Amino acid sequence: MLEVHDFWLFLSASALLWITPGPDTMYILARTVSQGRLAGMLSVFGVSTGVLAHSVFSAAGLSAILASSALAFTVVKFVGAAYLIYLGVQALRSNRKLSSSSGVVAQSCLQIFRQGFLTNLLNPKIAIFFLAFLPQFVAPDSNNSAGIFLFLGGMFVLGGTLWCLLLVGFATSFTGAVRSNTRLSEVVGKVTGMVYIGLGLNLLRAKL
Repeated sequence: MLEVHDFWLFLSASALLWITPGPDTMYILARTVSQGRLAGMLSVFGVSTGVLAHSVFSAAGLSAILASSALAFTVVKFVGAAYLIYLGVQALRSNRKLSSSSGVVAQSCLQIFRQGFLTNLLNPKIAIFFLAFLPQFVAPDSNNSAGIFLFLGGMFVLGGTLWCLLLVGFATSFTGAVRSNTRLSEVVGKVTGMVYIGLGLNLLRAKL
């Protein structure tokens, strides 16, 4: 049996984290508005898979390596930031008008999912967060701490995924107006690129 310490406190804290706007929220909303509902949903699943990977890393103790090694933290940080900035530059260079199918024409579903996954996988701040957050809810005398890490990480990902899918639904209602206006769609494309670049630069500021 999993011995979770203060489970309801964990859910309450997680709920606050889900609804607090952050880099993942900005990335998903930008993707949805610029490429549509399907792209937004695929991004959510990609981001969530990345978060789940970090919970697995925490359970395996790999996150502790990032937390204790400045070199490992810096390498992952720079790779993640470079990837986000690359996505931003690609978005800025795209001058095509948004259409109802642009999200899947410009990129395959797998590409969109993979990009969402990599933006989180290459973010060492998430690994450090899980390493600091999850142990608070693991009973000190537990004999299955790895299992509890995975359980709590799964619960965190499930709730966050549902919340982000809800955000995608709201953002989708805005995309219709964007797609019907050529100038506005071009502006949204540029803003999306700037959001990605901003997320990359923000990641560069992260410190161990």
